[in-house]
Amino acid sequence: MRKYIYIGLGGFLGAAMRLLFREIRLFEWHDAIPLDTLLLNIAGAFVLAFILTVSFEFRELDADIRLGISTGMIGAFTTFSALCKETVRLMNGGRYFYAAFYILLSAALGLGAVWLGTAAARGLGKKWIALKKRRMK
Repeated sequence: MRKYIYIGLGGFLGAAMRLLFREIRLFEWHDAIPLDTLLLNIAGAFVLAFILTVSFEFRELDADIRLGISTGMIGAFTTFSALCKETVRLMNGGRYFYAAFYILLSAALGLGAVWLGTAAARGLGKKWIALKKRRMK
């Protein structure tokens, strides 16, 4: 039961952060590419990879809290359904090249963000371990 509470709270936070990001309107549709959704999804991929790498490799995080962050918060912050809806909107407008480019760009940048998030977490984790060893001496 506790995990569902954490997922619900995380989902609430993630959805609120997503709405706040969209309300700021720094990024909107650029000619054909919905930059706000693209950036939200890429940021979410980076943060998810970072948090899970730290959690599984360096600093154990309670499983329920991890679910609340990953499934709840990041799951609500990012959205595959918006990517699909926006791609169909591009296709309905006859912008097939932009639709395909948007999907490929989302996948490529998302994978790159996961790689960077994992690498950043491992780099910081190694530095944290080295610092901890120096303090113990």
